[in-house]
Amino acid sequence: MMLALAGMSAVAVSCSSNDDMLDAQPQSQEQARQSKETSKTKTYKVRFGLLYQDGTKILSGSHDVGSFLAENTDTGEVFDTYYSGGFQTLPQYYEGIPGGNYVFSAMQGQGGWTGYGSVTMAVSDAQVDADGYITVYIPVTWSE
Repeated sequence: MMLALAGMSAVAVSCSSNDDMLDAQPQSQEQARQSKETSKTKTYKVRFGLLYQDGTKILSGSHDVGSFLAENTDTGEVFDTYYSGGFQTLPQYYEGIPGGNYVFSAMQGQGGWTGYGSVTMAVSDAQVDADGYITVYIPVTWSE
């Protein structure tokens, strides 16, 4: 009877070793890491240009723009391209805007010679062009 009890104890101990416990832990850490990565928000690259009053789309040259802005209407977060000074060369870029609904606009530059409107749109895969950007043309509402 003592030998049978000792044999049963040896079998029970061998089935619940620390090695089994250690092997299970990295799996749960890996699952947690994968879960964290999939919960990250997808971001998009935005390219800014101007839309003149006559309908001409401009993606080059230096213009009296203080900053291009993107305000997420879902979260209130604002992204801008401000690089100091009153003139910016087009195109301007913002890398890493999360998907969502936005109002895009531009601030007057230091000369105050141009006024800008805004564009409201959703940022998603549907707007990404062949270059990998979402191109937003901010309308010029007046200029001197």
